[in-house]
Amino acid sequence: MTLPSTLGDHDELMARIARDLVDSYDEEIELELEDRNLDELESGTITDKAGRQAYFKELFRLQGELVKLQDWVQHSKQKVVILFEGRDAAGKGGVIKRITQRLNPRVVRVAALPAPNDRERTQWYFQRYVAHLPAAGEMVLFDRSWYNRAGVERVMGFCSDDEYEEFFRTVPDFERMLVRSGIKLIKYWFSITDEEQHMRFLGRIHDPLKQWKLSPMDLESRRRWEEYTKAKETMLDRTHIPEAPWWVVQAVDKKKARLNCISHLLGQMPYHDVPHPPVELPARVRNADYLRHPVPASMYVPERY
Repeated sequence: MTLPSTLGDHDELMARIARDLVDSYDEEIELELEDRNLDELESGTITDKAGRQAYFKELFRLQGELVKLQDWVQHSKQKVVILFEGRDAAGKGGVIKRITQRLNPRVVRVAALPAPNDRERTQWYFQRYVAHLPAAGEMVLFDRSWYNRAGVERVMGFCSDDEYEEFFRTVPDFERMLVRSGIKLIKYWFSITDEEQHMRFLGRIHDPLKQWKLSPMDLESRRRWEEYTKAKETMLDRTHIPEAPWWVVQAVDKKKARLNCISHLLGQMPYHDVPHPPVELPARVRNADYLRHPVPASMYVPERY
């Protein structure tokens, strides 16, 4: 493509840039489809157009602030850890997606650890989490964290009573140590009702694109709702410390939960605009002896769409 030489060419280029911007925002629309019934969208039975527009407008504004936060973290060499905890289907993954969607994965990354393997089970409990802590200029979002021991491990019997009590003796000191080392530690618990989790589980069961989200452990957790409630109450009571308090996000309404969580997160750090030098696109070097060789037609992906 040649560079624009007339006003008309310039307008066409700006129109193409605008279309690319809209395409990038469509990514958020695609994520929203996870929360909607496709038949409803096609039939037009979802009528809250104004509410959806207000949600997207505010989400995009907050994501712009997250970019500023990211620049400030990188520029000022901050170290940030954010824990996302809650029951299965509480919406943790959804808010993590919206936080990281427009950020640099080299600065902001997600740690979602699987169940410990045989070797990790013999290590100091916190050891495998320490390996994922941030260096200067990084943010790490833990999609579940060391609090697995206070939740699923306790309820499902994957740890002994002694290991459970040792966790509660150790975790306040562990977190204070992280804070003293210069890490900003923020802990969120996503709270949903019994009825809402029931509805979301049914939605996953009947949606082929979401069934992978339901593991046998998730189904068992549904049966043990009350045990999880007791474990959560104990966890919040024994690990809500001044250096790293818990923040509870009301998450029955997914959209409100995302906006409230992101807004609160932004308010936890004194970030500010980081000045950047103007970006200028350099002219491409053009050599008279350069000849672009054609690519064989057999190498192209068929254009079915």
